[in-house]
Amino acid sequence: MSTSRAIKKSYLAREQSEGAGATVRRSIGVPQLRNFSPFLMLDHFNVSPGAGFPDHPHRGQETITYLLEGAVEHEDFTGNKGRLEAGDLQFMTAGRGIVHAEMPAQNTERNVGMQLWVDLPEKLKMCEPRYRDLRGTEIPNVATDDGKVEVKVISGKSQGVDSVKDLAYTPVWLLDILIRPGGKMEQDLPTNWNAFAYVLQGVVDFSNGTKKSETITPYHNVVFEQAGDSVTMSVEEGADQEARIILVAGQPLDQPIVQYGPFVTTSKEKVIQAMMDFQTSSNGFERAADWQSEIGKTMGRVH
Repeated sequence: MSTSRAIKKSYLAREQSEGAGATVRRSIGVPQLRNFSPFLMLDHFNVSPGAGFPDHPHRGQETITYLLEGAVEHEDFTGNKGRLEAGDLQFMTAGRGIVHAEMPAQNTERNVGMQLWVDLPEKLKMCEPRYRDLRGTEIPNVATDDGKVEVKVISGKSQGVDSVKDLAYTPVWLLDILIRPGGKMEQDLPTNWNAFAYVLQGVVDFSNGTKKSETITPYHNVVFEQAGDSVTMSVEEGADQEARIILVAGQPLDQPIVQYGPFVTTSKEKVIQAMMDFQTSSNGFERAADWQSEIGKTMGRVH
């Protein structure tokens, strides 16, 4: 018998400017929710041609980018480059250091997606950077018997279906859930993991432990208590549209979080060192000295 998780809080992710001309709805890494280990930041981004995220550094975290509409190109100082289309994901481990650019395709009007920052365990913070692209066609899909719920099992497990393995160093479950009017599903979650659900569209009723369920509207983040091992979501029979939810859970790390922008460490001394290493192009940032991405050339570098 599973135990339903209670809702700790829910709140609206408001639009703000980010990068060069991009807009994001940030729901982790804001006053309402900081350092929800292992999660550092969650952005629901919208980038038009001519805007984007030009050359910028990272150290000490992994980023998961999930493209919902359009296309985004990426390029880094190791020579890696590629393109994400709608439905694709990129898992990037920054490790000891990387400088890269993420820019929208210039032939698509709307480029919309989610980017999640995940902390790295202390012992892996100075690992070599790496990428793992996951194409939409590789993601297992599962539907409930009545066909009213469909789940893209990006990472983790749902309805008895497992995801592709070894996508990131820090254990994370990531599910893209579509619920049609009259649909309902119970999703198991790993015990003692932190979990949240971000509503992309529609109106969703979420179970709330032993209390009355809560009705949540688009662009709200629902943060669950750690106790319990399942979440139930439903959409009313008479709803005028289907709902789409990104449900995420991760194993908390027992370590301090000291962050300055894109540098994530476990002490003030290490975050100062990260800034020095970047400014002096050393200790993991050697290739940053004279590097400039082709895709971000029109915009320079974000310092």
